[in-house]
Amino acid sequence: MAGTSSNVHFHDIPDVVLATVFSLVTDTRTRNAMSLVCPKWHLLERSTRKSLTLRGNVRDLFLIPTCFRAVTDLDLSLVSPWGHPLLDSSPNPLLLAQLLRHAFPSVVSLIVYIRNPSTLHLLAPLWPGLRNIKLIRWHQRFPTLPLGTEFIALFEHCRMLSSLDISQFHCWTEDLPPAIEAYPTFAASLSQLNILKHSSAEGFKSHELLAITASCPNLRELLATCMFDHRFVGFVGDQTLLALASNCPCLSLLHLVDATSLSNFVRDPDDEGYTSEDASITHAILGDVFARLPLLEVLVLDVCHNVRDAWPALELLNSRCPRLKSLKLGQFHGIFRGIDSRPDGIALCEGLESLSIKNSADLTDTSLEAISLGCPRLSKFEVLGCKKITAQGVWKFTHVLRKTLVDVKISFCKNLNAVSSLQAMEPIRDRIERLHIDCVWDSVDNSANQTGSSTEETTLKKKNKSHDVGNDNSFSSRTWSKLHHLSLWIAVGELLTPLSMAGLDDCPSLEEIEIKIEGDCRDQRRPCIASLGLRYLAGYPSLSRMLLDCSGVIGYALTAPPGYTDLSLWERFFLNGIENLNLNELNYWPAQDMDMNQRSLFLPAAALLAQCGSLRKLFIHGTANEHFMMFLLRIPTLRDVQLREDYYSAPENDTSTEMRVESCRRFEDALNSINRHIPD
Repeated sequence: MAGTSSNVHFHDIPDVVLATVFSLVTDTRTRNAMSLVCPKWHLLERSTRKSLTLRGNVRDLFLIPTCFRAVTDLDLSLVSPWGHPLLDSSPNPLLLAQLLRHAFPSVVSLIVYIRNPSTLHLLAPLWPGLRNIKLIRWHQRFPTLPLGTEFIALFEHCRMLSSLDISQFHCWTEDLPPAIEAYPTFAASLSQLNILKHSSAEGFKSHELLAITASCPNLRELLATCMFDHRFVGFVGDQTLLALASNCPCLSLLHLVDATSLSNFVRDPDDEGYTSEDASITHAILGDVFARLPLLEVLVLDVCHNVRDAWPALELLNSRCPRLKSLKLGQFHGIFRGIDSRPDGIALCEGLESLSIKNSADLTDTSLEAISLGCPRLSKFEVLGCKKITAQGVWKFTHVLRKTLVDVKISFCKNLNAVSSLQAMEPIRDRIERLHIDCVWDSVDNSANQTGSSTEETTLKKKNKSHDVGNDNSFSSRTWSKLHHLSLWIAVGELLTPLSMAGLDDCPSLEEIEIKIEGDCRDQRRPCIASLGLRYLAGYPSLSRMLLDCSGVIGYALTAPPGYTDLSLWERFFLNGIENLNLNELNYWPAQDMDMNQRSLFLPAAALLAQCGSLRKLFIHGTANEHFMMFLLRIPTLRDVQLREDYYSAPENDTSTEMRVESCRRFEDALNSINRHIPD
């Protein structure tokens, strides 16, 4: 037997085993390649695919695939014409709805763009077994509709729904409570509710939150935007939090964020860190809230108003919420008693794996040391707007947690510029996987003494005699071997050029970079340098995905005063050099003119993007002229283009933010033309 050769072929493996193997492959391009091997693999791939994002124009009914009958997660939000009613764009809406139901009979999770109520009226009866749904809309609701009308069809027909996400669905906060109260059976089945609305300027009022939670006693996850400012009617305070915890005692995730936290507002780096008003939240009541939520695993309280002397309540988290793994606090002060470096307050939450502290005015290096000793399992740490911590404290923190910490974000911390932030990461440089820093190149006082401790500090000082960006020392040649995601914040007018010299020159595994640019360029003169410095990112060999977010840049869209630069030239400054990058996917948010509610792609941007010879996916979060979109057809590998006007909640009769249906059709026809030869 040992001498006989085996004739077992891969196809001899039982189909049930092959199906299990295929189901473990999640990458879309890999699955597409597998389906081309042979007819058997094609059938297996189609029968095991569970998730599908449908693209294309709804007018082409014959192109709807019918071979993915096992798909359970279906995304229809990217079907074009983008931003228009899904079914109304078809000559026969009912036929299209029936075709979708026939092609995808197993759907239990759905994402769909809802321009008007008719879409849900047609789709909801076809998939009564839906368990998860996410609604998307960047247009304003019809003002004449009665409150809650848009949810009626969904709540009537999908009684098994357990997850509802309207975080990207523009509606009034008054719409949801009456609709949920009118369908108590549906409300009782909900376990996940995401109403973290970016489109709402005020957030949900306290009585609206209590009405929702009283109707949904079985909620396990709640994410909501609300108001913590006691000067407004309907603010969230002690009594609201207590009632909410009583209404939903099974919560494992509670995420409450003040509406102002979702804006692009940047605080003055020279203020003390305290706001003018205190929130109506006391540590005594917070302790009672935690006691009523024993199953809590994730807690986010981004209050945006002072919560003082919070340490007594935070000490109770470990005993009253023993499952807590992730904690984010915004505008909480006194999270430690600060007597010494021994763990107290928040540092007693020894089970934490993720911690985010935002705008804590009295957070110090001693506090960081206590956290590192008391929370030994931390793998993710974020610190934002904390003015008293220094690079030395962060270095000691990362040194203690060097075996577990892989995800770090440092932002808007007065004593931490880009160079000192990177040097504070030295103990985990060979382990860190995700990193965010601010591209602030100004010198920091006494920065030469802000990293290291004892013998490690002495060694590091010998390697780094100065923190000046221009020094080409041994620090800048060290390798970030596991870093695959880098996030950067940069003020408008600043450059990316010093990034490699600051210590980020050797990142062999970096696959994705996210750059957020903010600032008002209306009061700035024409840039004296030709580009932001994107071409320097070509030094990262594995870089394939980029998110370039200029949505926080404000300027003149059409006419600028003499001597000033309009947004078209600023776009040239931002994008110049992008043609040197080997990108496969790009998400781009153009700058905006807030006075005109316009975020548009200009000619320089279209021309520069057209030079990105390796792009396969391009998502533009703004509007564009059809002529400029046609420039993109010069990219030989381009397969998927989306124009997402998700930046401005436009009135229903405002078409200035949209690409016209016919323009969209002509562009898609040209993109998918058989005359375009795509290499792979």
